[in-house]
Amino acid sequence: MKTTIASPTAPKLVNVAGASNIAVNGYDPVAFFTDAKPVNGSPFITAEFDGATYLFASEEHQKLFLKNPEQYAPQFGGFCAYGVGLDKLFPADIGTWQVRDNKLYLNLNSDILKAFNADFDGNVGKANKNWPGLLKQNGKT
Repeated sequence: MKTTIASPTAPKLVNVAGASNIAVNGYDPVAFFTDAKPVNGSPFITAEFDGATYLFASEEHQKLFLKNPEQYAPQFGGFCAYGVGLDKLFPADIGTWQVRDNKLYLNLNSDILKAFNADFDGNVGKANKNWPGLLKQNGKT
């Protein structure tokens, strides 16, 4: 079952896997919150949000996502959060995932994750400041 929802006016910028347009490397974004681990999503249970396709391990997870996609979609479009703080778009390694303040963050690698967490609040602040410019420069409407 596939469902499409989108932010009506905001530009969209999501780290996706090439032509497949799959976000979060095919992992279920809700599982990071509910199962506290990466769980592969199913290509048969999907939703489109902000131009990307998200896969889910269960229809229950899909329903949770559809109720509040901003809650479950990774911050900064799934790009490396530390990189966004540097005003750059870097890919992310799923092994760096963390849920903090009820938000999902991904980073480039474990060393970058350590640097990001060394000043978590400061780095999130920088990334939040830079994200609108990166969206404007690289996003699609």
